[in-house]
Amino acid sequence: MRMEKSDRNGKLIDRIATAPVLPKGMTAAKLLAGYLAGIDDANAVAGLETCFKAPKARALVAGILAHSPFLTSIARHDPLFLLSALDEPPEDCFERLANEATSECRAAPDDAAVGLALRRFRSRVALLVAMADIGDVWPLEAITGALTRTADLAVSEAVGHLLRELAEAGTLRPADPTAPERCSGYIVLAMGKHGAHELNYSSDIDLIVFFDPDKAPFKPGKEPQPAYIRLTQRLAKILQERTADGYVFRTDLRLRPDPGSTAIAISVPAALHYYETLGQTWERSAFIKARPCAGDIDAGVAFLREMEPFVWRRYLDYTAVADVHAMKRQIHAFRGHDALAVEGHNIKLGRGGIREIEFFVQTQQLIAGGRNPSLRVKDTLTGLERLREAGWVKPDTREKLEQAYRFLRKVEHRLQMVADEQTHSLPEAAEDVERIARFLGYKGRAQFAEALTAELRPVEAAYAQLFESLPPMSEVKGNLDLLADPPKSSTLAALADLGFQEPPAVIATVRAWQGARTGGLRAREARDRVAELAPALIEALSRTGDADLGLRAFDRLLTRHSQPIELLALLRAHPDLLELISQILGSAPRLADLLGRRAHVLDALLEPDFFGDLPTDADLVRRIAATIALARHPEEVLDRVRIFGQEQLFLTGVRVLAGTVSAEAAGQAFARLAEQLIVALYRIVSDQMIEAHGRIKGMRTAVLAMGKLGGREMTAGSDLDLILLYDHDPDEYSSDGKRPLVGSHYFARLTQRLVSALSVPTSEGVLYDVDLRLRPSGRSGPVATRLESFRAYQANEAWTWEHMALTRARVIAASPGFGEEVEAAIREVLAAKRSPKRTLGDVIDMRTAIAEDKGDDERWDLKYVRGGLIDIEFVAQALQLVHGAKHPEILDQNTARVLDKAAQLKLVKAQDGDTLRAACRLYQRLTQIIRLCLVDGFDPSTAAPGLKRLLARAGELPDFAILDAHVSEVQKAVRKAFVQIVGPV
Repeated sequence: MRMEKSDRNGKLIDRIATAPVLPKGMTAAKLLAGYLAGIDDANAVAGLETCFKAPKARALVAGILAHSPFLTSIARHDPLFLLSALDEPPEDCFERLANEATSECRAAPDDAAVGLALRRFRSRVALLVAMADIGDVWPLEAITGALTRTADLAVSEAVGHLLRELAEAGTLRPADPTAPERCSGYIVLAMGKHGAHELNYSSDIDLIVFFDPDKAPFKPGKEPQPAYIRLTQRLAKILQERTADGYVFRTDLRLRPDPGSTAIAISVPAALHYYETLGQTWERSAFIKARPCAGDIDAGVAFLREMEPFVWRRYLDYTAVADVHAMKRQIHAFRGHDALAVEGHNIKLGRGGIREIEFFVQTQQLIAGGRNPSLRVKDTLTGLERLREAGWVKPDTREKLEQAYRFLRKVEHRLQMVADEQTHSLPEAAEDVERIARFLGYKGRAQFAEALTAELRPVEAAYAQLFESLPPMSEVKGNLDLLADPPKSSTLAALADLGFQEPPAVIATVRAWQGARTGGLRAREARDRVAELAPALIEALSRTGDADLGLRAFDRLLTRHSQPIELLALLRAHPDLLELISQILGSAPRLADLLGRRAHVLDALLEPDFFGDLPTDADLVRRIAATIALARHPEEVLDRVRIFGQEQLFLTGVRVLAGTVSAEAAGQAFARLAEQLIVALYRIVSDQMIEAHGRIKGMRTAVLAMGKLGGREMTAGSDLDLILLYDHDPDEYSSDGKRPLVGSHYFARLTQRLVSALSVPTSEGVLYDVDLRLRPSGRSGPVATRLESFRAYQANEAWTWEHMALTRARVIAASPGFGEEVEAAIREVLAAKRSPKRTLGDVIDMRTAIAEDKGDDERWDLKYVRGGLIDIEFVAQALQLVHGAKHPEILDQNTARVLDKAAQLKLVKAQDGDTLRAACRLYQRLTQIIRLCLVDGFDPSTAAPGLKRLLARAGELPDFAILDAHVSEVQKAVRKAFVQIVGPV
């Protein structure tokens, strides 16, 4: 978006209005002095010292140095640009940068030179835009407009360079050699925020590439498709390649039709045929923002004109309404609760977030834009205003949503400025939220949390009421008379339309509820309530993707429940709860089974703070203690602990399915639950051992968590990898109780009791499966190990794979002071000097052995597949073993944090680090959903559509086909990074 001359009003330094608040203990004087001391150019230092005399400029730059490692690195690398950016109007500065980048690209001899020019341009724009945003110099439209123009220029100049090369080679015969993109038939569409001129600070750009074979001026005998496919591959490389200078833009080509089976450049006739016959509602929504940004602009405009009947339908039919309802449900989170967690909140996808505002606008554009062309605008804020003018949105709603949108985009940008990462979630820890709050100019977390909550609530309220004026689902799908005998043909047709594969079985199930003469449904009141609820239930189940599965699960829930009247009353009073339960029953068999056995957990979903913060360690300690205190005898303790553990697993799982808890937060929550249950049971069995066998003088014990528990990356189905270490006075060998045991037997018995307390089946099931095979000597070694022996084994006998496993070891329960000794011993092992060549060779051998044992060619076996989670975890573990001696700060039990540290320490190439970190978080999100929903593995060919939709949402993609293609691409990139860092497998 070009800045008009009237928008310009003096130098940036004179227009700064706001600045960040520095972290406690930091001063602007020290930060700026440290920055200037690292600059060699005396002229730059003198000029910046003059600039920093201005209080607002001083505060702005100090805030950047304190809060943003990414922006600090640009300022350190290019101090003269910082000086010039401060000392001229930002609009002039941007135009100068754009003109310089254009000139450099058009003079560039090859792809590498174009990429270098564009990376330098993007880096400088990043600093300029950040200062204009942080200093409140530009409004949101100018910020996103400048970022969008940067992307447009980058794509356009890269395409122009590539087409010129084709022309110079004689393959392309352009009408105008100085502008080969004209009449080339090569179309690059900007989608999403890029298309709408709304790019965020560290945004990917979504592109779709088409070509018109009838317009492409190719040399006779040369086909446009292979040439344009190769050109698009080179375009993506220019934009995405990471070097020491950074990158231009992460580029996503997956919004094209059927990305799993189509080339990255698609002919116009093939594309139009796809959209006419197979196009989905989400694709209609996506094309609202579509805009040609590079290549043959006229051909792009003509293509979008051809697409208008697909996007903008003249009449609103009931099928379209049903599709819109389905789109809403796909990103729906359970409503009706006052609490909003701040830590970990996703300000894009979470409750009251940016996506809800965008959805609010786009769906109403879809509904009414066919009849009202004035609504066919691309950007969100203009769309809101046009909807207000057309009477679709009340003025106060438009005002609140616009205010919230501007606020949330500012928060989004600040999150991304920290490390130039495409993140939308606030940090999980309160102290990290405090830093973001100060970066935004607030005094602290509390002030920011209050402001954030105040903006989220109106969005959430507007979103919840979005379709109140539209026809209800029952009108869309037809009337349901479920009790008529014989069944009406209209009812059978409606059930089939709703997605039930066996409509007669549905009617038989509902009629069986009415004919029940045993169990809870024998009461007339219960039968009346289930008859009243049945149509709403049937409709809710139809929206899960596997309606028949959901109905069977609800039938089990209803017939097993001891008080179905209470359950039915609860569901009747809370329609959102019915929607959520239907989603569980139709998509998540694991949780559905738990719900069937523990129906009373539904009560917890109605507590006002259920969707607030996850339970802390202190909360869990208090609740577990209260649970154990209710046990009337020792045998009942295990039952009550199992009930508590299963309920907490269910409640956390529901929040993951509802999209209100991130995968990382869920992994930590599952791990905290397991830790506190282990600690509680460890104390109980320790007391039982002392009562039965006494103590050994000087005895001390520690429980080591390994694997997923050690890394706080647990899922709903994770087992527990544990090791028990102990020590006692060297001269004491036996306990002092009535039934004394010698040391090794004593601690082996203690370990066995702990394992039994966690894993033995009771009438309430199993709490966790426990695995002790990571102890020294594995299955053949003692189940408890003395610390001295542990040290000796790790130093002299342990294999590399055992040291790899040790990178995730963490003490979770210990005698006073003993935990610190154990952790020091572990750190000593991991920080020891090793031969990198031998270590990496051992890692490769281990990966090869696992592939031979488990297989590595199933794409959705996310753990073991080539380029899967094992590859990422092995990279993280190898990096710690190879670099732990020189860089002990890399040691960490959590895989994602290790990769973050490795990137910061520059122990991996930037592009490999980005690939692994993004893949790690993607796999964790997908794995959380799969393990919550399924006991066995995930098979796309048999999976319920509702589960596929959940996975697409977890992958932040519009549908499963795109996710499937993306996962394949990610796995190839991860394996490539593995080979680069560790070696060929």
